[in-house]
Amino acid sequence: MLTLEKFEEASEVVKQVTQETKLVYSDFYSAQTGNKVYLKPENMQFTGAYKLRGAYYKLSTLTKEEQEKGLITASAGNHAQGVAYAAKCYGVKAVIVMPTTTPLIKVNRTKSYGAEVVLYGDVYDEACEHAYELAKEHGYTFIHPFDDPVVATGQGTIAMEIFKELPLVDYILVPIGGGGLATGVSTLAKLLNPKIQVIGVEPAGANCLQESLKAGKVVTLPKVSTIADGTAVKTPGSKIFPYLVKNLDNIITVEDEELVVAFLDMVENHKMVVENSGLLTVAALKHLDVKGRKIVSILSGGNMDVITMSSVVQQGLILRDRIFTVSVLLPDKPGELSRVADVIAKQNGNVIKLEHNQFISINRSAAVELRITLEAFGSEHKAQIIKALEDENYKPRLVRTNI
Repeated sequence: MLTLEKFEEASEVVKQVTQETKLVYSDFYSAQTGNKVYLKPENMQFTGAYKLRGAYYKLSTLTKEEQEKGLITASAGNHAQGVAYAAKCYGVKAVIVMPTTTPLIKVNRTKSYGAEVVLYGDVYDEACEHAYELAKEHGYTFIHPFDDPVVATGQGTIAMEIFKELPLVDYILVPIGGGGLATGVSTLAKLLNPKIQVIGVEPAGANCLQESLKAGKVVTLPKVSTIADGTAVKTPGSKIFPYLVKNLDNIITVEDEELVVAFLDMVENHKMVVENSGLLTVAALKHLDVKGRKIVSILSGGNMDVITMSSVVQQGLILRDRIFTVSVLLPDKPGELSRVADVIAKQNGNVIKLEHNQFISINRSAAVELRITLEAFGSEHKAQIIKALEDENYKPRLVRTNI
């Protein structure tokens, strides 16, 4: 079903609702990896993610009767917005079942397109099961977020655009939740150039496709745990699985901590907000053992609520040693706090929080604890500050940072 003719048809259809997301050459990631790295910024789409492509193309293939029944889907957020917006364009009803853990920004934006939102379950798989029940009860037409070759064809239009801009691309990195995007992109990429390498990237805590490929069949993970909520899927698509087996060259898994620092890097170096699932492909760049290749990382979405964003930035600064907390013991007498502050100031450390605990010891004149949260330029500067405190016999001890 995934033929070159269908991909060409889908490419023309999705142009009606998608924005042109030109490749962005990344000096930062290119310098880090020794490759020529390009970003495909699908986070800049109107709905904030690539999902509108598959949803809109799917609706274009439905009969009038299927449309009039009303649509239903399950989604962690981006497919929800894609279906809701596509349904609005076609003037049909849409019901979206979303996990209760879905970020508020995705829920509100889905509602803003006129869809009815039902919150159910902790993960996508539970929401999907409930959506099937509602579809059966009310006769809705179900639009699967990934396990549908037609939807996957719409998602694959991304590859068509990549090849038009960068015909000699060597590698395409694609995020994987259930596998719809990877199916479309890898299938079309191989049709256009069988020698291209298409690498799927999953969160380490939700690597359902990696485990399925190892088993040679679709398997269900007992649980998923990842901050990449858009790819927190227990079971990959069974209908699209044969395409993934045939066309994906490898799977890379990424830890949550890698996504945290990738968010910081993306904001600081490209001034772009990309959600954790969309950052999988840039976090995976350092896992590729290649040099001098043309690589495209697909940034699948940018729908992140500000609370999550704030938390990720803070954790990124901590992981990069740009914020840290040190504990020192000092006599409880006038001038000691000033002495410590002077040592830090001479090393250009910036104090952002102080905690003074007089009850660390029974003998207060012998020792009180001072916890200092500092801003530094990075690991080298952090080590420099700690050494300066050691040289003054403060015996600094690193402790957990709580901002």
